Amino acid sequence: MPLDFTAIDFETANSSSASACSVGLVKVRDGRVVDKVSWLIRPPLGHDDFWEWNTRIHGIVAADVADALLWTEQLPDLVAFADDDILVAHSAGFDMAVISAACEATFVETPSFRYACSLQIARKTYHLDSYRLPVAAMAAGFEDFQHHQALADAEACAAIIVHAAKRHDATDVPHLATITGTRLGAIGTVTADLRPAVLGR
Repeated sequence: MPLDFTAIDFETANSSSASACSVGLVKVRDGRVVDKVSWLIRPPLGHDDFWEWNTRIHGIVAADVADALLWTEQLPDLVAFADDDILVAHSAGFDMAVISAACEATFVETPSFRYACSLQIARKTYHLDSYRLPVAAMAAGFEDFQHHQALADAEACAAIIVHAAKRHDATDVPHLATITGTRLGAIGTVTADLRPAVLGR
């Protein structure tokens, strides 16, 4: 099977997982980036305060998303872009929690995706002092990008997975997860393969 996946990254307005204010998506086919897209998101009511701390990180303020579409209006585009791909994110638990929480806050069904975490895969691939996205991406040969800009972070995440797959001679993301002893997770109604992935099996 080919190395196909969609890398994803969210930025949030505040500490609420439902407060997505931007997203970046990068589609990889056979280990190559073939498409990418990003957009701003207007967070749902009750989750739409922009905290100074978050703005300091990503530079997005309330005025930037005033005319952006709401989560419910953009979710179909996100799902259509990712299609049936495995999603990959750095600290994937955060990004998957954003999808689930934003759907819950807006009373829509959470889409079903399997996902892998590039942070966990990086920990099993490189020997680094830090596995933060900029450091892990540099180990993968992806440097000088604008960290905390959603599309740039998604591109960095994709680069880590592609590089790690080559390093481990993995044929696809599930194979890479098995080789690195990590697991695929799942959101929505799909069931992930949650069996322990052990090196050598």
